[in-house]
Amino acid sequence: MRIDVLTIFPQMFDVPFSFGIFKRAVDQNLVSINVHNIRDYTHDKHHTVDDSPYGGGPGMVFKPEPVFEAVAAVKAQVTTEPEVAEPLVILLTPQGRLFNQRIATELSGYRHLIMLCGHYEGIDERVVEHLVTDEISIGDYVLTGGELPALVVIDTVIRLLPGVLGSEDSAQEDSHMNGMLEYPQYTRPSVFRDWPVPEALLSGNHAQIARWRRQQVIQRTLERRPDLIDMSKLGQEEKQMVEQFNSLYKAKSSLNKEPEK
Repeated sequence: MRIDVLTIFPQMFDVPFSFGIFKRAVDQNLVSINVHNIRDYTHDKHHTVDDSPYGGGPGMVFKPEPVFEAVAAVKAQVTTEPEVAEPLVILLTPQGRLFNQRIATELSGYRHLIMLCGHYEGIDERVVEHLVTDEISIGDYVLTGGELPALVVIDTVIRLLPGVLGSEDSAQEDSHMNGMLEYPQYTRPSVFRDWPVPEALLSGNHAQIARWRRQQVIQRTLERRPDLIDMSKLGQEEKQMVEQFNSLYKAKSSLNKEPEK
């Protein structure tokens, strides 16, 4: 996979891409990450990338010219092959579709992604209409720019590429990969400050361990993100677990209610 990042602050990517999973993926030639300064595609001595909005209003707006030129330059670097699809041009914006694990999995199937980091009051709408092919938001809040969202998206996507993680099963068992939260994890010692590891994990019985983990997935999701349960495809056994946990919660709730005066 090739990922190109277009930004006016390329220095923000120097450190994150130089260690950890990012560096491992690059060193193993599993992904190529290239950062481009949009100011390099301006033609005035001040390298101006923004201007005041037509119609008035506060702030500045990204100009279309340097963005179009930057994307064209990136595409020109890639060998044109008829069977290779056009790269996705992704604008990181609060107005985009809300990023999640499903979208990350979708993006991991592409060979080339171009990430456009917006700034100021926004970007000239002609960029959105005629150049951008996807808009992504990492949450219902506003940041000062698209650099941090780009890092979030890139991190989430490249860890799904085959060979990036130490184990092929690691990504598949992450929270949200199967629509629910991951089960709790334990390691040595088996007892720490009188807090023991659950017996099921010490049993050596793989079927018992698998069932315990599935129960924990259901319970943890019900407790922390019950909205995910409604969107998940559950088997009959899992539906029974949901009913059992809901019954327990209702029983506890009724016991905790104060008696009427």
